[in-house]
Amino acid sequence: MNYEQTIIQLQSINRVFQLGDASVQALRDVNLTIRQGEYIAVMGPSGSGKSTLLNLLGLLDRPDCGRYELAGRDVTTLDSDEQANVRSKHIGFIFQSFHLVPRLTAAANIELPLMLAGVGAKERAQIVLRAIHDYGLADRAQHHPNELSGGQRQRVAIARATVMHPLVLLADEPTGNLDRATGEEVVRLLEALNRQGMTLIVVTHDQALGARAHRQINMVDGAIVHDSAQDLTVKEG
Repeated sequence: MNYEQTIIQLQSINRVFQLGDASVQALRDVNLTIRQGEYIAVMGPSGSGKSTLLNLLGLLDRPDCGRYELAGRDVTTLDSDEQANVRSKHIGFIFQSFHLVPRLTAAANIELPLMLAGVGAKERAQIVLRAIHDYGLADRAQHHPNELSGGQRQRVAIARATVMHPLVLLADEPTGNLDRATGEEVVRLLEALNRQGMTLIVVTHDQALGARAHRQINMVDGAIVHDSAQDLTVKEG
């Protein structure tokens, strides 16, 4: 795939957390360029900063210093409401624990981002119906999360995350709570979305899953210590 348009640009990003009297540097001078349509795995041991990086990319956290541009816009200067608006339109999230709303049906969970975005009822119904069909959930649309298998919950979560056609899909250990066969099914769904042009960034401990990505980023102690895109640049040079 020919990646041309830069969609994410991080410049000298640092993030420090205070834990009692101690300061923990979760991100250390992170510089990163991500282009439209890339499939990236972010890997590293626990505490390496990969989840902090994902939260920052998803506008769930702010850096202490540095610049984050999303689709050419500096989003570090936005207030919380403006960031929430950008997040709802441009970023989809998939979590290890699904994070579905227990009291809502599968269909209502998928519909939620559309409601928050102010999409009209008739259009919402059409979009949700198409998503339910696309993700093989027709016979589970009116079931609640506790009535669904792990794989079905993750399919609902993926449908909810992508129903607004985000620029970037962020997945935090998306197969962590699934058996191997179900996890493989979920990965195939994510990879199909990537083939359709969606930028996919996966945080994972699973080396086999990480190896499937087109680009691997390894983190240690809050810093990027290896980026396979740089290897490619060296080879091409």
